[in-house]
Amino acid sequence: MSHLVWAKGGTADLVSLEGEAVVLRSTTSAPPGARLEAKFGDKPVKIKSYGTHKEADGTFTLKGRLVDANRELRDALAALLEA
Repeated sequence: MSHLVWAKGGTADLVSLEGEAVVLRSTTSAPPGARLEAKFGDKPVKIKSYGTHKEADGTFTLKGRLVDANRELRDALAALLEA
């Protein structure tokens, strides 16, 4: 099961989180500057994209930053990486 479900379709898994900076492995790409909306469970997640890089397996490595993320959301996302 993927961590995030994009509002416009597709999914993404969290690869890293450092402060507000995120790296995701996504089924869809996003141009630099794009504002993305997703759901993490029932929590809304907003990300501003720095751009994507297509991987050999057809997925995309997406780099960006969290927008308007409260501490609860950041802690919940960070817990995914500790598991």
